[in-house]
Amino acid sequence: VLKKKKNRYSISLSECKYPSVCAGLQGDDNLQSMLVGTVMRKIKSRTWKKQRYFKLQDDCMTIWYKSKKAGNAHSTFSVGDVEAVREGHQSEVLLSIADEFPADRCFTLVFRGRRGNLDLVAESAEEAQSWIRGMRKLIENLENMGERERLDQWISDWFKKADKNNDGRMNFKEVRDLLKMMNVDMNEHHAHRLFTMADKSQSGTLEDDEFVLFYKMLTQREDVLRVFQEYSADGQKLSLRDLEDFLREEQLEGGDIQQQAKQLIERHEPSDAAKQLNAMTFDGFLMYLGSAEGSIFNPQQRGIFQDMSQPLCHYFISSSHNTYLMEDQLRGHSSVEGYIRALNRGCRCVEVDCWDGANGEPIVYHGHTFTSKILFKDVVNAVSNYAFKVSEYPVILSIENHCSVEQQRVMAHHLNHILGDKLLKSTLDGKAPIGLPSPEDLKGKILLKAKKIGGLEESFGGMVEDTLTVEVSDEEEVKSKQRLSKELSDCVVYCKSVHFNSFKHSRIHSKFYEVASFTESKARKHMREAGAEFVHHNARQLTRVYPSGFRTDSSNFNPQEMWNAGCQIVALNFQTAGEGMDLNDGLFSVNSCCGYVLKPSFMRDPEKRFDPDTPQKRDGYRPLVLTIQVISGQQLPKVNIKEGSIVDPLVRVEIHGVPMDQAKQETRYIENNGFNPVWYDTLRFSVHTPELAMVRFVVEDYDKTSKNDFVGQYTLPMSCMQQGYRHIHLLSKDGTSIPPSSLFVHIRISPLE
Repeated sequence: VLKKKKNRYSISLSECKYPSVCAGLQGDDNLQSMLVGTVMRKIKSRTWKKQRYFKLQDDCMTIWYKSKKAGNAHSTFSVGDVEAVREGHQSEVLLSIADEFPADRCFTLVFRGRRGNLDLVAESAEEAQSWIRGMRKLIENLENMGERERLDQWISDWFKKADKNNDGRMNFKEVRDLLKMMNVDMNEHHAHRLFTMADKSQSGTLEDDEFVLFYKMLTQREDVLRVFQEYSADGQKLSLRDLEDFLREEQLEGGDIQQQAKQLIERHEPSDAAKQLNAMTFDGFLMYLGSAEGSIFNPQQRGIFQDMSQPLCHYFISSSHNTYLMEDQLRGHSSVEGYIRALNRGCRCVEVDCWDGANGEPIVYHGHTFTSKILFKDVVNAVSNYAFKVSEYPVILSIENHCSVEQQRVMAHHLNHILGDKLLKSTLDGKAPIGLPSPEDLKGKILLKAKKIGGLEESFGGMVEDTLTVEVSDEEEVKSKQRLSKELSDCVVYCKSVHFNSFKHSRIHSKFYEVASFTESKARKHMREAGAEFVHHNARQLTRVYPSGFRTDSSNFNPQEMWNAGCQIVALNFQTAGEGMDLNDGLFSVNSCCGYVLKPSFMRDPEKRFDPDTPQKRDGYRPLVLTIQVISGQQLPKVNIKEGSIVDPLVRVEIHGVPMDQAKQETRYIENNGFNPVWYDTLRFSVHTPELAMVRFVVEDYDKTSKNDFVGQYTLPMSCMQQGYRHIHLLSKDGTSIPPSSLFVHIRISPLE
């Protein structure tokens, strides 16, 4: 276990690992009882309920559990893998046993990425609370950990993996095996030389500070040292003026540079002596470059920084397709968990595919397939509970309605009864509106997107019939006409689903509250034939685009094409990892991940005729050159579990934007080094519409005989990139972080001459 002592590290495997993670442990009864351990039931279904002994390990980072009967077999998971703790019956599994175990004894641990939940029932409400509060405290402490402690944790985890006989020291063979595990293929002679240099006690093993010293020699950042020495007047430290020069000339920071330099020293410099001199040591410089301020993503665009008071149609809206599915759309498992996960990722438009169910209760599933079925009212409950946990901006329920009039009335009852005041039932001011309201106006509201009898205007005249036959929208091509219940129709205000005729017809006849839906192929056809018309249409009303029915594997199309035309509700299969979701996560990582991103001004103004195919014709056309020097990689994860295999990494940079901007370039691959590969390769791109461009960094393991393996990626809007020397903190296929894996790059953006 690693511990800091006056700027030194020491390893003491009997002590608590990280001061900040275990802060307050002594006085915390919940954590103390977790350390003692508890017997709880692990629940997988109504019939699978087994007792397990759960215990927090002394490192305050690992939960260990085993069956009473399984002999020595046990399992562990890291606290860092747990995203959230849900109290009570808040998963389908626990809802199914609600009659057997009371809510105050039940809780769910939700893991990051696509790993299944862990549903538990404690012996008493007190024990359940101990674990709920204790886990939340540990998660919170972990999230507040500094960069240095994160690194400590990472080194320590490797130390534990490599220390096979658990004696707190490592011989050379253990160190050599550790290097292979860490993705390093190092010349044995070089490795032995470092080992001997680190073995100050000359015991033939590394322990305490010696292992950390070995690690530091191993991870010497020559690339960063080169930059440091270029700006350091004496080669030992950066004076305040040196640091100011670096921030101004390399990082292109604006504003009060001196103030920024002082703050960076205060925040990242580990040496008190250097702080008193208003200077930064190499260690502090490394810490700064590895922090949020040193990352490629501009921290000022993390929070809500956009104008949220414009009409809904002026925003891209994070949207999900087949939200109820956890896998593919032929045999996948339907689950309310799909809604919870999407909403917790900032999704603001979810799809609900409704059919008549038994006992008069509507059900949700992918019609005419073998996917399992869930109750409509359970979906509405999940939406009610999770709609505004991560964003207070409105949620749109996109209803695909295949129900009889009777069950539509039941749907309307559930919506009104469960959602209450959250459901938007009338226009905001009670008057006939002339345009769409803004996300700001609709905070905390849930909107229904579905078919409606008549228009908004009629509902003010009180002239609407009880049931009416309406034309179906494009999403429901199975029947040509359908009867609607007035009760469900009345729940639709600003998002009336309509059939699309043509852009000309829309220009003359359509209302601002009407929403047309297109399959991806229809949307592409319209873009090919009338791109500028499409953008113009979307400046005035909402459009939804969804994946083709042929995508039975629930794969995703590239959403960028649709954003280029200004389509707001671009619905993706959130359950499917890959390029489509990477771009979606990248676009919506700005603006506090609130699910709404303001479109560029030239897509919002009906007077401006922006055509994505000819961006050079628009007013204010200012093309840019993006130059990226890919310098190095750090601790890339191992992808091939084969014994002794090491990553051969290459970096590909992709620009996703208007057709003219679509481009990919890659570095050469580095043989056998996933630990600290160095490239210094420069890639250049011309970008004609930077306001729409997304930049995706992909690291792959080169393979000359088969397809390259995916290692990690990071995607962000070009408008959010910081210039200068920056780290890119890589994400897994699932979009979750994989610390301390990163790339070190130098970014320059300049006008295209």
